[in-house]
Amino acid sequence: MVTRVGASSLNRGLMNSSGIDMAVLWLSDIAFGHRIDINSWENTKMPLDQSTDTLLKNIAAQGGPAFHELPVDTCRKVFKEVVSNLQGDVLPIHHSEDREIAGPSGPIPIRVFTPREIGTEKFPVLVQFHGGGWVIGDLDTHDNMCRYFANEADVIVVAVAYRLAPEHRFPVGIDDCIAATEWVHANAASIGANSAKLAVTGDSAGGNMAAVVAQQLSDKVAFQLLLYPATDFSTTVYASREKFGQGEYFLSSKDMDWFGEHLFGDYDPTNDVKASPIAASDLSGLPPALTVTAGYDPLRDEGKAYADALAAAGVASEYKCFVGTIHGFASFPGCLEAGVEGLGFMAQRLKAALA
Repeated sequence: MVTRVGASSLNRGLMNSSGIDMAVLWLSDIAFGHRIDINSWENTKMPLDQSTDTLLKNIAAQGGPAFHELPVDTCRKVFKEVVSNLQGDVLPIHHSEDREIAGPSGPIPIRVFTPREIGTEKFPVLVQFHGGGWVIGDLDTHDNMCRYFANEADVIVVAVAYRLAPEHRFPVGIDDCIAATEWVHANAASIGANSAKLAVTGDSAGGNMAAVVAQQLSDKVAFQLLLYPATDFSTTVYASREKFGQGEYFLSSKDMDWFGEHLFGDYDPTNDVKASPIAASDLSGLPPALTVTAGYDPLRDEGKAYADALAAAGVASEYKCFVGTIHGFASFPGCLEAGVEGLGFMAQRLKAALA
């Protein structure tokens, strides 16, 4: 049983990754057209770190179909299994509760994590949107990450189970996220939270939605934590997409296309700011941001491009790249040392931002 939450707890949970069943992780996005090389990121200067290299070799040895080759229901089950195998020990939490709130397309399930007994002083609150390409993932796949942030940043976390594609195509999912954040802001006191200290976060597709929510509700959001976010559905092709999108590093271009097709159908999201936050004409006045990427992630450069665009607009924007690892690393602290380090770094920054 884990007795303490923190980096040492996660380190104790580091496991052998040889039991992985699948060869690919994913996100959703579409990329084609002209090429852009962000800050000469032509070559990754840092080699893969040892734990990431071991993970990738074990996955390659297992073989198996890519996620874009699977039916959606099977893909969702596999994602749950992968996260369960690689997340490490399930962390203790003072209290978690599943609830439903009203949304524009029907009830939205949420899960509220409270790190300790609620006293007279209200907690800061973090609204979390899970990753999984808008198609897979749920409250359970990111439960451990939410527990970690609640405990280490000393915040109440509200995880949002937005509606997934293809059953609910764009913009249903992002509209759920906006509505859920508005609900948390309006009802913060009822869950022991301080609405003036509200942050949003998400990984991958969730990072995309956190960025969009921060734009749509900039007057209600105090901080945005964007973890390897998709930010650009335009025809821009980033160097990192070309270099790392062939499938050797979990996320492939074919997976991105598969997720994008499920999310958008025939709709063209190129200039829609609810799909591409980087397309917004004015980024000034947005809440402070921390954008975290991975060196071997196809989405690395568009994450950095968005962080740079925020900074250029006068937003307090911090950027951090974990150069030796891959997309999804923060979900795998049970086998990736970068997952342990990254979660600790983000929790520290989050706690300071909401102090």
